[in-house]
Amino acid sequence: MGEATDKLKAAGNKVAGNVKEAVGKATDNERLEAEGKAQQVKGTGQDVAGSVKGAFGDKV
Repeated sequence: MGEATDKLKAAGNKVAGNVKEAVGKATDNERLEAEGKAQQVKGTGQDVAGSVKGAFGDKV
């Protein structure tokens, strides 16, 4: 995957995770809230991977 693909997936995971976390907090659902936080972390990792690919090219 290229830099743009990683960053796009990262944005999607961050948004979806944020929504899950907010819904989990609003409904007092700790499992959903934790899933949301984990998905946001996954998105952050993908964003970093995309940035590294951007810096070094898609060879990484």
